[in-house]
Amino acid sequence: MQKITTFLWFDTQAEEAARHYTSVFANSRITDVRRYGKAGPREEGTVMTVTFELEGQQFIALNGGPEFTFNEAISLFVDCATQEEVDDLWAKLTDGGAEGQCGWLRDKFGLAWQIVPRQLMEMTADPDPAKSDRVIQAMLGMRKLDIQGLKDAYEG
Repeated sequence: MQKITTFLWFDTQAEEAARHYTSVFANSRITDVRRYGKAGPREEGTVMTVTFELEGQQFIALNGGPEFTFNEAISLFVDCATQEEVDDLWAKLTDGGAEGQCGWLRDKFGLAWQIVPRQLMEMTADPDPAKSDRVIQAMLGMRKLDIQGLKDAYEG
């Protein structure tokens, strides 16, 4: 087990979410499913936790009840190498969810994601403030991030 693991609280959709996420990302798998026993607090035999890996990163999903829901204070940041990767992940994760601004989205389970082309990080790190400012301004006008649009802004 890794030293720090992201632990996600769902009402009753932990297994469904884990199956969805492992279908979206390559090199992903469900590694463990634990069920509630007689001690509860949920019905015996129902899924309690699902441990899964996305691209080598371990997560645990809990069916903990409706007391807590996700918000954008925590999001999962995905580094994307190509526009095709951005497009693919955006389509799969917004299906049943909602688009946000600047590469942010909420999936059908309410979890916030940032789908970010690595070129954005490179361009905003440019020591020329005019270039990086133009890139930030372009990004602020986008939902799904568009690498060519960011490059056009960068180049002026």
